[in-house]
This record gives sequence, structure tokens and C-alpha cells, in this order.
Amino acid sequence: MLRMPDTTLLAVVTRDADSRGLRIAERAGAVAFVTALTAAAAQVSVPLPFTPVPFTFQPMIVLLGAMALGSRLGAMSQVLYLLLGVAGIPVFAASPLPQGIARLIGPTGGYLMAYPAAAFVAGWLAERGLDRHYFTSVAAMACGLAIVFAGGVSWLSLYVNPGRGIGAALAAGLYPFIVKDLIKLLLAAAVMPRVWAFIPRR
Repeated sequence: MLRMPDTTLLAVVTRDADSRGLRIAERAGAVAFVTALTAAAAQVSVPLPFTPVPFTFQPMIVLLGAMALGSRLGAMSQVLYLLLGVAGIPVFAASPLPQGIARLIGPTGGYLMAYPAAAFVAGWLAERGLDRHYFTSVAAMACGLAIVFAGGVSWLSLYVNPGRGIGAALAAGLYPFIVKDLIKLLLAAAVMPRVWAFIPRR
């Protein structure tokens, strides 16, 4: 049975707040926390010699954060992350490109710009109960990850051997990462069901 959008993990945790103002403050703090986690995950990156796309843990943070926050707040956390980056605050992964808007228009910009959409979809699915069980959590996160890769590879195709079409972009921006990211996804998907299992005992 589908759950209503106000029963995300964040909504359940904050609904006992004494006032509407306190609930808003708690939810704003949760959005800022996910934004900060996304920025922190970007700092743990491994550059690869054969592609401009570094290996990071960001996609899993984006998706898990969105599943906890819900669609709108999840997307908002990633819009805030991008705005901080565009403002020049060093929240993006290490790169030859300078911090700032150059990252969004550079080769890896498609991955970054896909974060809000991926967060919205993962959060929307979580609002409908897919975050409470392992296999449905895997499915929800896989949908979000697919959006990240679709945005990233499509944008990367404009930079990596444009004459070779999408094949070169897939070789540089999908194939080296898909197995590792799926393994990370299978591990990360266990987080939300375990947290939900804890909630009734509180």
C-alpha cells in the first residue's frame, strides 16, 4: 500500500516537535546536513588516469539523503550543494578545473546537475514506501543512480571524442564505474530499512 508523502523518515522523526517553527528548523537543519555530507563525500575522491570523472561516494550520499528527506527536501539539499559550489565554496571533488561554475559546464557537470533530479526521484519513491524493505530500497536507489549516469554520460559525450558519439562517453563515464557503484548501492540500500526497523522501538 502506498504511503502518503508526509511519512518520510524525516517527517516521522520530526512530527512530535512542539511547534511548527521547530519542525521547520529541524527539517532545514536536516537539509543542510545532507548538503554538508554531499560536500564531504566529494572530498574523498580518486582521480582516474583514463577519464576526467573521479571515483567518489557522492551518489550514495545523494540517494540515501534524499530517501530520508523525501523528494522536495532531497532535491533542495542538492540544489543548495550546487549553489554553494557555483559560489566558489570548495565543495566539489578535486579537479584540474577551478571551483565554481566551471565545474558545472565542464566534462563532469552532467553528473552534478543530475543530483537534484536523482534526489527527487529517490525521495519520491521513498515517500511511497520503497525505503522500508531491502529489495525495494535497491530499486529506488537504482532509479536515482540511473539518472545520475544518464545526465553525466550525456553531458560527457560533448567533451570526450565527440566524433565517436555516445560510445566514447560510455567508456569514460559509465563502464569504469558501474560495477563499483552497484556494489556500493547494494550495501547502501540496507541502511534505510535498518533505520526504519529501529523507529518502532523508540
